[in-house]
Amino acid sequence: MTSEARTLTALLQRASIDDHEEVIRACNASLKQSKKDLRTLHAKVVALLKLDRYKDALHVLEDGGEALQEEARLERSYALYKTGELAEAERIAKRIDDDRGARHVEAQALYRLEDFERSALLYRELSKTHAIIDGEENDIRINGGAADAQLEWTSKGYLVHKKKPGREDLEAFELAYNAACASIARGELAQGEVLLRRSQGSDTSALDDLTHAEKVAELLPIQVQQLYVLIRLGKSEDAVKLASQISPKDIIDGSTEQVAEINRIAASGQVKNPYLHHRIVNAAAPLPKTDKLFTVQLNQIDQDRQVLDLLISKFGGVIKSTNKTLSENPPPTTSSHLNSLSVLNAAAHAQGQLGKIGTKHMLPLLEKRPLDVGLAMVVIQLYMLTNNHGSAATVLESLLKHLENSTSAHDQDVRFAPGLVATVVSLYTLQGRRKQIKTELAKAATYWRHKSKPPRSLLQAAGLTLVESSKADDQASAQDIFNVLRQEDPSSKIAAAGYVAAHAFSPTSSVAGEADKLTPVSRLVADIDTSALEEAGVLQPKLGLDAAAQAAATRKRALDEKPKPAKKRLRKSRLPKDYDASKAPDPERWLPLKERSSYRPKGKKGRQKVAALTQGGVEKGGDAGAAASSGGKGGGGEGVIKAAAGGGGGGKAKGKKKSKK
Repeated sequence: MTSEARTLTALLQRASIDDHEEVIRACNASLKQSKKDLRTLHAKVVALLKLDRYKDALHVLEDGGEALQEEARLERSYALYKTGELAEAERIAKRIDDDRGARHVEAQALYRLEDFERSALLYRELSKTHAIIDGEENDIRINGGAADAQLEWTSKGYLVHKKKPGREDLEAFELAYNAACASIARGELAQGEVLLRRSQGSDTSALDDLTHAEKVAELLPIQVQQLYVLIRLGKSEDAVKLASQISPKDIIDGSTEQVAEINRIAASGQVKNPYLHHRIVNAAAPLPKTDKLFTVQLNQIDQDRQVLDLLISKFGGVIKSTNKTLSENPPPTTSSHLNSLSVLNAAAHAQGQLGKIGTKHMLPLLEKRPLDVGLAMVVIQLYMLTNNHGSAATVLESLLKHLENSTSAHDQDVRFAPGLVATVVSLYTLQGRRKQIKTELAKAATYWRHKSKPPRSLLQAAGLTLVESSKADDQASAQDIFNVLRQEDPSSKIAAAGYVAAHAFSPTSSVAGEADKLTPVSRLVADIDTSALEEAGVLQPKLGLDAAAQAAATRKRALDEKPKPAKKRLRKSRLPKDYDASKAPDPERWLPLKERSSYRPKGKKGRQKVAALTQGGVEKGGDAGAAASSGGKGGGGEGVIKAAAGGGGGGKAKGKKKSKK
């Protein structure tokens, strides 16, 4: 051993484990005598890492040359990981064999690179071996839980082995928080809310060494996630109350601060001043490489910004930005982000209009982009809002036809995507088209059951529909479907029961073993009183249509029928006070008073007028009477006759003075 190495060893023995500054001073003193001493340089790199001086550690490694970099590969990969050089850190850590520390760095680098599948696999492998340092087992559980939660967020939940949180997941607040995030990603919002509340009341002994401000900063992300859950659950009052307690300025991480700001805006309900919110969201500072948001978060924030642009009527900007992204990723696709951008693009073209006006703007777009799933869903939704189920089904069938005619394997995956098939089945159910439902599910099951990772929910729905058919081909298809489900999950009772039911027309010996595993029918109906049911009577549904189809048909018939005329109310008869039933009624009672024969006018002039105008009498004087009346002063028709004789419109205007010549 050289004298420099002995001196360094003596110095390190006198230094305490927390006195890393003293270690660095000792290394610097030793390096003055030997600048290329690998052991001293290695010790200095470790001390710098302990002090979170990662860039300084990388400078020492670069100055030390390849020999030092090869000697301190683990330290170099960790320093690269902490400075945001994730790909290089993962590459170096992967080359280190039989080193648990390297596996930890590799798993963490893969997590930040969003390769959650490989990260979760590494943590599962580490959990199977014995931990070598205190607290390592707890760290593996925490980081493994975070990787599983991210798999759920990225629609890869089928790779997660543990779905239901156990008692051990509630011991520490980090474990409870990861379990809550996984539940939220699966859509189990109520359970996620309970776990988030539990995480705030769990054991926080890991935070005992932190100050009060640091503890608040560690627990604030939990409240931000809880605010998101309250918004999704529709608990507006609780969300507003919690949002008032969150101060984004107290959050250390810039990424969490951005998420908190957006959640606070969403919790406020109606956007009263979209221009102010637009400025707040777009004024966020750019994040460093060491604090980047995940793609799922970035996509959601991007959609939020587009919505704010729509609220301030920046329709052209939304169309331009969404068209750029959609052109780089042409449809069809099952990506929720890209389909959401298609929805925003359609909303910008329609300028926020709904109903027939909005549909009128979107149908030309659908003709240009017939494979755009998001756009087709918007048009279908608009038709559904007006109860136009037929047009909605026509649009969806047109989309499916275009996808079927495509020769791309990706397009076929989109065609038989579980969500799209479920939409078709729902529309057909509303219309009572049971035959088309069976055909659609059978086609989807035939496509997916030969794939490596078929969707279980779709296969179960198809199998349960086909097993009800009496056709031999449908029974055979049901047998194949439930056989695939049994092979994937031998413990599934649904798969076993469906497999037995599909062999109902086959010899019982072929499924006797599976049937014995099921719960006996006598045990299932042991608590049912058949006599009471028979006495109460059982409602027998009509054949042909289910309840939804019957209701739709009833509504249709009601619209087709002509409106019945309103019933007239019969009024009570009104009889005069002196009415006598024995006397015959006056036949002239319907005539006006002056036209009745019994009418006698009052006064001398009235009687003379009546005598002169006797009905059927001859007019005195004939034509001479008319001439006399036209030339004399009497008669009420004088003015009328004079006006008639006055000529056309060539006379002077009334009241106009004659001009002087």
